[in-house]
Amino acid sequence: MGLGDKKSTALIVIRVTIAALMFIHGAARISNGTVDAFGTFLGSQGIPFGFYIAWAITVFELVGGVLFAAGMYTWIIGLIFAIALAVGIAIVHWKQGWFVVGTGSGGMEYSVLLIVAFLAIAFAEYKRPVRSFRSHR
Repeated sequence: MGLGDKKSTALIVIRVTIAALMFIHGAARISNGTVDAFGTFLGSQGIPFGFYIAWAITVFELVGGVLFAAGMYTWIIGLIFAIALAVGIAIVHWKQGWFVVGTGSGGMEYSVLLIVAFLAIAFAEYKRPVRSFRSHR
């Protein structure tokens, strides 16, 4: 995907922006020293190995964010981010309602927007694997 047309450029801008958002999310968790608390929360929600999962998610937000911004492995990273955000909705945001601010607080609207953006980029970037039926002699 080059910068030659407006649609490609728009997708790049969205891809880099949402990648930066996820990177910042992970970086803030590390800089604020809240990864362990995140792990404790995950454990309290019945998720086994909460500490390790919290670190895995945090590292993925950093590494996946950089790779996604660079346009590498975008369809699979976008899918993983969308799944992680959907789980976040299920265990945190759903009970808070729809709105993040205004008539509510902590709701799911922002996560839904990110999920749609990640899935749209993943769909746009997906390339069907080419299978060869030729003999490899």
